Amino acid sequence: MKARVTAHARYIIADIDKRLYGSFLEHLGRAVYTGIYEPDHPTADSSGMRQDVIDLVRGLDTPICRYPGGNFVSAYNWEDGIGPKEDRPTRLDLAWHTSESNQVGIHEFADWAEKANTEMMLAVNLGSRGLDEARAFLEYVNHEGGTYWSDLRRKNGRADPWDVKVWCLGNEMDGPWQVGAKSAAEYGHLANETAKAMRAYDQSLELIVCGSSGPGMTTFPEWEATVLDHTYENVDHISLHMYFENYEKNTAEFLALPEKLDRYIGTVSGVIDYIKGKKRSSKTVGISFDEWNVWYHERENDMERIKDWGWPHAPALLEDIYNFEDVLQVGCILNTFIRRSDVVRMACIAQLVNVIAPIMTAPGGAAWKQTIYYPFQFASLYGRGTALQLDVDSLTYNADVAAGVSYLDISGVHDATNGTLTFFAVNRSADEPLEIDLEIEGFGTAKTVEHTLIKHQDLEAKNTKNNPNNVKPEVGGGAKLSGGKLSLSVPSLSYSMIRVQL
Repeated sequence: MKARVTAHARYIIADIDKRLYGSFLEHLGRAVYTGIYEPDHPTADSSGMRQDVIDLVRGLDTPICRYPGGNFVSAYNWEDGIGPKEDRPTRLDLAWHTSESNQVGIHEFADWAEKANTEMMLAVNLGSRGLDEARAFLEYVNHEGGTYWSDLRRKNGRADPWDVKVWCLGNEMDGPWQVGAKSAAEYGHLANETAKAMRAYDQSLELIVCGSSGPGMTTFPEWEATVLDHTYENVDHISLHMYFENYEKNTAEFLALPEKLDRYIGTVSGVIDYIKGKKRSSKTVGISFDEWNVWYHERENDMERIKDWGWPHAPALLEDIYNFEDVLQVGCILNTFIRRSDVVRMACIAQLVNVIAPIMTAPGGAAWKQTIYYPFQFASLYGRGTALQLDVDSLTYNADVAAGVSYLDISGVHDATNGTLTFFAVNRSADEPLEIDLEIEGFGTAKTVEHTLIKHQDLEAKNTKNNPNNVKPEVGGGAKLSGGKLSLSVPSLSYSMIRVQL
């Protein structure tokens, strides 16, 4: 099966915001406790943070991390996580039916973020709390000193403010599962007033308002229109969330789901344009896709068992063990974000450690890379620069979610600083390799080409503590450059990264 692709220097989509490759840590399951924080672990530093995990996070070079939730934030008192640890209260977490010790709070997370080389994206509680608590949290985190909250931070050991610029105004406030869920009008009013108060302190903040929790919500996309009608001039981004499932074990249908993601982004982009026009506004609100991942392997069983398990602290919960098929899906999702980088400015894989995550840990033991670690790492490291508008000619197939799904899912990025072109390609065909002819025009001479391949004969192949390298990248073969044309063959159901030095 053949596919033809043209990449031309004049045909571009947008400069990619590096925060497209953000991450997420919620006080959920073992994401924090025995995830990033385990004081008794052999690699733990003086703050109790696992150095082996920090090393793996740094390997992803994820530029921003959303915290502390998620559903958790909608009943969270941030003040519980400050001050001497022995004085911090244990609270019941209503979101995940667990107990929260508050041994990790804003100070610990901020220290970890600095070590992991990532910026903080903080969420405020607009479920059980509201404007005043958000204002106090902002003052505690960002004000230099001389006020009650900033002096309390200094008393608690942090003299300099953290100067966090990106703030989420709640989480999934349209969801009936959310503590303090609201109608679009209720939430829109509260979010706008909170944004105004936060901007009264600092006009340079980037504020994210809640969009729909998913395209299947009955209120979508009216929710976005109503919320943006209330908040448009006072926020910078609207958040979207989507998770990808394969309960039917149908690979072709599973790998077509990014077509639904693309429509979701397109619809919300249209709503943004509508409200912008209605307001006669000169600003353009962006999309923060701050929760996304494959999530189904343990979902139904875990959501059922938490109903009767009491209130454990940091139990193993939602620990999907990813397989090779999920590599292909994550590759397609990231390709979609790159192709939509004109409107999707930020995105956060959910989550980072243990809970539906690219990194897994054993309490007291090893940390290792899940299969999906690699496509996320490659996009984060090499998917920065300018997204290219590729011309793609490939055979297609029809799926329930969309007609005309291309067997070749591909995105391209030009890094002018380093003089490289990088292409991320997924062959969705279960039967045939793809013979790709890629024309490179307007970039000057292409000197060398590298092909990195992820392929496994078993779609269910996993990386585990005892076999952490079962699915991993390898050197691809047969990529050739000749007269401005790149040609290579990619196997059926495979992920490829092709890098061209100009």
